[in-house]
Amino acid sequence: MPRSPLPPHVDRRHWLRSSGALAASLFLGQARAQATDFPNRPIRIIVPFGAGTSTDAVTRLVGEAMSKSLGQPVVVENKSGGGGTIGTENVARAPADGYTLVMGTVGTHAINKTLFRRLSYDPVRDFVPVGFPGQTPTLLVVSAASPVRSLKDLLALAGRPAGLSFASAGNGTSGHLAGELLKARLGVEMTHVPYKEGGQALSDVMSGQVQFMFYHPAAVMPLIKAGKLRALGVSGALRSPAAPDVPTLEEQIGKGFDLVAWFMLYAPAGTPPAVLARLRSSFASALASAEVADKLAAQGVERGQVSSEDLGGFNQREILKWAELVRRSGAQVD
Repeated sequence: MPRSPLPPHVDRRHWLRSSGALAASLFLGQARAQATDFPNRPIRIIVPFGAGTSTDAVTRLVGEAMSKSLGQPVVVENKSGGGGTIGTENVARAPADGYTLVMGTVGTHAINKTLFRRLSYDPVRDFVPVGFPGQTPTLLVVSAASPVRSLKDLLALAGRPAGLSFASAGNGTSGHLAGELLKARLGVEMTHVPYKEGGQALSDVMSGQVQFMFYHPAAVMPLIKAGKLRALGVSGALRSPAAPDVPTLEEQIGKGFDLVAWFMLYAPAGTPPAVLARLRSSFASALASAEVADKLAAQGVERGQVSSEDLGGFNQREILKWAELVRRSGAQVD
């Protein structure tokens, strides 16, 4: 029979409890020390879409400003693919130490919850919000060479033998679902034409192969100013500062058309409170900068009315809101 390593006068259960308490104390002490020392190396923000997208532009603006208050470089990395799921899952599985963040979107953290049959992460359970850079409506655009100058003109195309078609940057994107909502509200048949990315879709709209699409102001405003596209409506309930002369769709067809895309900076769930507090303070300082605010506005990004205390609740409400549209569209990704 093996001998016990403990002296005979030591109670084994008491020793185990004391050892567990000591280990827990050491772990908590180490975690506090790491949080107090945070950050002591560069921070990565993963953009789950390609370079040059609106998400990428917003992230680079915010990241550069955060690096100044954090005293460490904030490195932006693009990990695109899978409708944003690849980069987002990468952060969900990263250490919860504050050094790997993700700039989530309405797609990655709301639409994908219903769109994907088997989503590799949970948008709420696996993340904790850091800050809300803002939101952006989409603009309904047609080719500037088209005779279509109003929503009424556009609807007249539905009666042609070729019918009415609209493009999007892919199944289940905010542009696709905006088109589906317009179809439902107007009660006309429209054919959805999904593309692998927005640039291709815009090219075919400009050439007239597809009649219209909904897309972000940052991407379409330069083309509108260049005389290649014409904007007919705004998907949000309010006019966009980026295109103040373009009426909202609510103005044209009545209430019930209010869809905006949004961005949210997230950390992995379990990130220490002290680290989160540091990140949130830095994020707030970045958004308070007049320079950042002006550059975001130039991208068509509006601050929105979401308080820091309600970010989690906002996320859950958005999942429910977009779930109805996803189901109505019939879009599904395995």
